[in-house]
Amino acid sequence: MKTLAWLDEHTPFPHPDHALGDGLLAAGGTLTIARLAEAYSKGIFPWYNEGDPILWWSPEPRMLLRCADFNASRSLRKKLRQLARQEQDADARVQIRMNMAFAQVMQACAEPRDGQSGTWISPDILAAYGQWHQEGRVHSIETWIDGELAGGLYGVSLGRFFFGESMFSRAADASKLALAYLVIYLMAHGVKYIDCQQQTKHLGSLGAKPVARKLFLEKLEQSLRYPPPPWGHGQLLQSGKLAPPGTKTP
Repeated sequence: MKTLAWLDEHTPFPHPDHALGDGLLAAGGTLTIARLAEAYSKGIFPWYNEGDPILWWSPEPRMLLRCADFNASRSLRKKLRQLARQEQDADARVQIRMNMAFAQVMQACAEPRDGQSGTWISPDILAAYGQWHQEGRVHSIETWIDGELAGGLYGVSLGRFFFGESMFSRAADASKLALAYLVIYLMAHGVKYIDCQQQTKHLGSLGAKPVARKLFLEKLEQSLRYPPPPWGHGQLLQSGKLAPPGTKTP
C-alpha cells in the first residue's frame, strides 16, 4: 500500500512511481533552487495552497505538449501572420518579448481567476522561482500591446525540456501568442516537449496529450542529456531569434 512520503530538508525524493493515485508523491521540504532542480529533473513539481506544507506531485498520466503538435486556431494563425509582417517594425503595436518583465508575469499569473478565491502562486513560490529566474533556469514569454504587458507565461528550462508553469491574458489570445512564439523558439533550439503537468480541456485544445508517467520520464531523462537553449532578454521573433525590443532587424 502506497503512503505519502514526508520530507525534511535533506530527505531524497521517492521515485515518482510511489505517488498516490492522484499524483501526490510527498510533502514537506523546502523550495531552495537545489531542491527544485532535483524535483524537476525527476519529473516532480510543487503545488499547494499558501499556509499548507509543500506538496510535491508526479501525475499519472502526465499532460505533455509535443511542440510539433501545437494546435493554433485559424484566428491565431491569422494573428501570427500579421505579427510576422510587423514584428521588425520599431513602432509595431504588438511585440512578443522574452524575460523583459518576469516578475510582472509571475504576479499576473498569481492573480485569482474568475470563480477562484485564491492562488497556488504564493509569496514563497514567487520568491523561489524569482531567484531561480536570476540563476537562468526560469523564463517568461510576454505579449506586449501598445507598450503594455497584455499576457504571457513562465516556466522552467532544464536541458532540452520546458516545464510550463502558468499563463495569463488581459487581451484576446495574448497568452496563446506567447505560447506560439515559445513553441517556435523551442523548436528552433531542439526542444521537443513542453510539460503541461495536469490534464485540462484548454491544454488539450492546444495540442497537449496525456502520456504515461513512464514514457514522460523516459523523454525527460533523454532531454536532460543536452544543454538548454540560449535564453536571453529582448524581442522574440518568429525566426526563433532575439532582438532588442522596439528595434528593426535585418
